[in-house]
Amino acid sequence: MHIDVEDLRDFYASRLGLLVKRRLFSQIRAHWRDRKISCLVGLGYAAPYLSAAKDAHRVGALMPDGQGALIWPRSGNTKTVLVREDQLPLPDNSVDQLLVTHCLEVAERPRPMLREIWRVLSPEGRVLIIAPNRRGVWCRLDHTPFGQGSPFSRNQLERLLTDALLTPEHWSTALYFPPLSHRLAVRAAPAIERFGGPIGATIGGVLLVEARKEILGPAGRAKSGQRLRELVTVHRDGCPKIVSDV
Repeated sequence: MHIDVEDLRDFYASRLGLLVKRRLFSQIRAHWRDRKISCLVGLGYAAPYLSAAKDAHRVGALMPDGQGALIWPRSGNTKTVLVREDQLPLPDNSVDQLLVTHCLEVAERPRPMLREIWRVLSPEGRVLIIAPNRRGVWCRLDHTPFGQGSPFSRNQLERLLTDALLTPEHWSTALYFPPLSHRLAVRAAPAIERFGGPIGATIGGVLLVEARKEILGPAGRAKSGQRLRELVTVHRDGCPKIVSDV
C-alpha cells in the first residue's frame, strides 16, 4: 500500500527528513557525477532529488495514483503527472535516467512495474532505485517512509531486477544513523554517516542500486518532442486531490 503524498511531504519537511534528503541527495549525485542526462524521470516520490542532475534537459515526476500527487516545481510549468505505476504515459525508449524512490517497496505489482521501466528506458538508459534495506534499522520502525512496505535484501533486489532484464551495475548504501528526530541524534548523524560506510555497508537503512537496460533485439527510437502530460488531479478514492508544492 502506497504512502499518502501528504505524509511524504511532511516527513521531508521535518528535521529528520531534511537530514535524510541531504544524505541521499549526495549519494544520488555521486551516482550521476559523470553522466550526461538528457531526459530524467522520477517515479514514486522522487521530486526532492531530481535537481541532483543539474544539466538534464527534460525532467518529470511520475507519482502513483495510490499515493497522490504534488504540484512540482514551485514555479514555472507543472512537471508532475499522476500515473498507474505499471502503465507509464511515456513512449518506448524515451528516458535516459529513471529515479525510483518510495515506490518499489510499496508497489502492488512490482514485477510489471519493473518491466514497464524497462520499456521506457532508452537502449543506454539507467534506473536508480532507492529501497529500504532488510538488514537495516530503518525498515523496523514505521514512523518514517522507509518503515513502510516490503524491504529488500541485496539478493532479493538483484533477482527482481534481472528478471525484468535490468542488470545491476553499481550498489551503495546510506542512512547508517538511527531514525531518531531528537536534536542530539540529528547533530550526531553526519559523523555516523561519514564513518558508517567503511565499517557497516551491509546495515545501512537504504540500498541504492543503479541498473542498465538489457537489449535482446532491435530497439525503436523515441518519439521526438514527446512531453509529459500535465498533472492529473485524481486520488485513489476518485476525488480530486492537489497538494501544495514539495
